[in-house]
Amino acid sequence: MIKEIDFTFFPEQLFNRKHVIKAVSAKLGLNESDVKDYKVLRKSIDARRTARYNVRLQVITDDSVFPEEIGKFEFKEVGNSEEVLIIGAGPAGYFAALTCILSGLKPIVIERGKAVEDRKKDIALLNREHILNSNSNYSFGEGGAGTYSDGKLYTRSKKRGSVKDVLQLLHLFGADRSVLVDAHPHIGTDKLPNIMKNIREKILSCGGEIHFNTKVESIVISQASVKYVKCSDSKEFDAKNVVLATGHSARDIYFMLDSTGVEMQAKGFAMGVRVEHPQGLIYSIQYKRKTRGEFLPAATYSLVQQINERGVYSFCMCPGGTIVCAATGENEIVVNGMSNSKLNGEYANSGIVVEIRPEDIEANKTSKFGGIEFQQQLERLTYQNSASVLSAPAQRLEDFVKGKISKGLPQSTYYTGLINSPMHFWLPENIGSRLRPAFKAFDKKMRGFLTNEALVVGVESRTSSPVQIIRDKETFESVSVKGLYPCGEGAGYAGGIVSSAIDGIQVVNRIAGK
Repeated sequence: MIKEIDFTFFPEQLFNRKHVIKAVSAKLGLNESDVKDYKVLRKSIDARRTARYNVRLQVITDDSVFPEEIGKFEFKEVGNSEEVLIIGAGPAGYFAALTCILSGLKPIVIERGKAVEDRKKDIALLNREHILNSNSNYSFGEGGAGTYSDGKLYTRSKKRGSVKDVLQLLHLFGADRSVLVDAHPHIGTDKLPNIMKNIREKILSCGGEIHFNTKVESIVISQASVKYVKCSDSKEFDAKNVVLATGHSARDIYFMLDSTGVEMQAKGFAMGVRVEHPQGLIYSIQYKRKTRGEFLPAATYSLVQQINERGVYSFCMCPGGTIVCAATGENEIVVNGMSNSKLNGEYANSGIVVEIRPEDIEANKTSKFGGIEFQQQLERLTYQNSASVLSAPAQRLEDFVKGKISKGLPQSTYYTGLINSPMHFWLPENIGSRLRPAFKAFDKKMRGFLTNEALVVGVESRTSSPVQIIRDKETFESVSVKGLYPCGEGAGYAGGIVSSAIDGIQVVNRIAGK
């Protein structure tokens, strides 16, 4: 017989097999010898008091075997099947492509950036020599922004069935089993590139196509329907169905679509800073100890506070992580965070961002692109407040809150260098005036959070798209162009790896349903 039961264990107990079997047998009223085996199905950490794990166990008490964890995904040969053109090789695009193959459709993926192997070289060049390739960087290229600057798989999406599919597929293509178990799963930037490569090879082996270094220049529309797509190097792709999965940093796509009459609207987003603490300080706050030890996960946090009718919250928290340069063009500074799979770095960083609604931006009254303009203005202002190419302005956290100029900066993980800057002075008022009281409120929730051992680094501006491409709620098709299916973060319908992947799956399901 197989049973599922919930337990709470102290960390050292969960990793002691004898203790777990003793606890299981006692709860089930069995002899310890009757518990043949067990498996952890779900695991989360509760650090509100003394840290402990909440787990769901699957327990075998006879000769049964554990059921398969991965569903049966039947990848089909689609070389001669009906084609679906997919613009973008991020999570929305690649999971759309996999769903095409599962549905018997041929995906043709167009990606402005490079494959992960070549993209890695451009990122190394960016970090070492401060040379930015505008089409191959932390934001653009195979796998999208998450591949080299994220790897976190947590989502609040209510489409739970699709979440399970996404996690199972990621495990199938190389992610550790922990993504199926942990409440806040994380793959790691060191492992994601190989997973993207495995997905690519599956797409190609089934008869799909992937075209790297191919930037979309225009989508040709006739009689309110997609006809074909023009790309760089005079490439053209006929298209009956186009999945638009370009990510939130491909701003040129919005302007191109606007010129063809595709309906869009301004939407809310968030901007702020990235905050970096010594990881040991986060351990002290969360676990009341300076290290995680052998049995605890890397300490994280999730913070939110309402300030002047707008939310201020932590975003993309990276324990044991690194701050990276996520700029995509000249004369701009954008930062993001990443963590490797072991989460064992000496510093922790997180975006701390302020909710911005369309009505908060004056330019939105005359243009749907007011949010993009506001992003660009802040990114250029941040660049102006740095002393060299791709260096980032920074300030000690407590000094930022008190409005004081910092006397020197602590160590940081930001590769391309920091510049001591009075960020309290030049950040836009609607952001800075909310960040300061929010940091004070966070310190009440996490005593020690507000300290000059921590840094604020500017700016975190690409949390999500400030524009939404309007689509039909049932068909997911553009309301103004037949055959155009906007999806993922860039279209304004997702926020993160999993929700973007879900959206790519859902869009192709609609296409296949036609």
